[in-house]
Amino acid sequence: MSIKIFETLTFECETGNYHTFCPISCVAWLYQKIEDSFFLVIGTKTCGYFLQNALGVMIFAEPRYAMAELEEGDISAQLNDYQELKRLCIQIKKDRNPSVIIWIGTCTTEIIKMDLEGMAPKLEIEIEIPIVVARANGLDYAFTQGEDTVLAAMAHRCPEQKTGIEKKQKTDDKSIQELLSFLPIKTKEKSTNSFNLKNKFSLVLFGSLPSTVASQLSLELKRQSINVSGWLPAQTYTDLPTLGDKVYVCGVNPFLSRTATTLMRRRKCKLIGAPFPIGPDGTRAWIEKICSVFDIETQGLEEREKQVWESLKNYLNLVRGKSVFFMGDNLLEISLARFLIRCGMIVYEIGIPYMDKRYQAAELTLLQKTCTKMCIPMPRIVEKPDNYNQIQRMRELQPDLAITGMAHANPLEARGINTKWSVEFTFAQIHGFTNAKDILELVTRPLRRNNNLENLGWTNLIKLEKG
Repeated sequence: MSIKIFETLTFECETGNYHTFCPISCVAWLYQKIEDSFFLVIGTKTCGYFLQNALGVMIFAEPRYAMAELEEGDISAQLNDYQELKRLCIQIKKDRNPSVIIWIGTCTTEIIKMDLEGMAPKLEIEIEIPIVVARANGLDYAFTQGEDTVLAAMAHRCPEQKTGIEKKQKTDDKSIQELLSFLPIKTKEKSTNSFNLKNKFSLVLFGSLPSTVASQLSLELKRQSINVSGWLPAQTYTDLPTLGDKVYVCGVNPFLSRTATTLMRRRKCKLIGAPFPIGPDGTRAWIEKICSVFDIETQGLEEREKQVWESLKNYLNLVRGKSVFFMGDNLLEISLARFLIRCGMIVYEIGIPYMDKRYQAAELTLLQKTCTKMCIPMPRIVEKPDNYNQIQRMRELQPDLAITGMAHANPLEARGINTKWSVEFTFAQIHGFTNAKDILELVTRPLRRNNNLENLGWTNLIKLEKG
């Protein structure tokens, strides 16, 4: 199969099955992020089995999530849904006393038309605990969209920005003007604009990241004189950020398009369309875009990025010239492909379950620029890929590495193609300057394993056994 060389990004759409985890798996990382929350998944025994298998390792730690299993009586409307959920929520309040209970509606609640949104406000008043309803069901395209649904629901609960802040800002502006009066005219004009923007508008970042990674990104922005006023989700429900028309919002993950839309349309926030802070190149572009919106000149970013690339030399020597094929699983594919192309890899195809071109516009532009800069052919982007067709293409292209869902990893390995589970990138710390090493650690592990086998003379033995 000859590789088509594209001068611009090409988008194709197939009608393949979505071989991905169920979005209720978002509970795995969200319950750890929101420390005062309790997640109640409302579904059938199948949902319970999935959660038990996917998250069962943590069950002995008494996690802050549970299953409300729907039985025949619930589905045939013989039992009162409200009374059953009330009984469970009272038990949760007695045992755990969380600041918020998050109901996760599954496919079954959609099919039997269970009115969770109607029941939650009444029950909330009765038990005196906020109840957030999120329909993170298997009708979505990718499992990471479960987080998107939960954050979009939580955005409605964020407090409104108060107008009283403006009075305080006016007094602060006077002291700022006094300080600026000693500066030269050109410097004064630039400083005045940036001070005005920073005082009038605040910045909220959205996307669930481990606390250490969130702190790193906040610190990177602080170095550029930008203070992050809040995160969605916050570490505790009681610390949700204030939102309003004087708030700029910026995402850190590519699968949060629903949250971005909610923040813009419902909460009147202003969205900063930036590439995502994955890899040194993406992190720099993300910071630069935010700084440009606040009319601030970046300081030392180029040197910071160079230092990171210098520290990755050993990994870059290993991946340079190698080829990779993304089958599509978690919606991180575009950002990861862009970073790997910048590392010198050739990306044959980027499969992606769902593509919001508006939300990922800046990332797509950076991908195109990166391909041009590295003199590497533009990859084909296939939305909703058909896995059967993909396997045929891989058989002919023979990539050095396939980043795939867990279902296809073993069959591909048996056919001599190195694989890496895409779900590992979801749970790994991949954001910011300092975590670029972790991405390459995951990518190079199968390649290093093969090199070690070759040194031991095992690869020829394996080929003989397969033959």
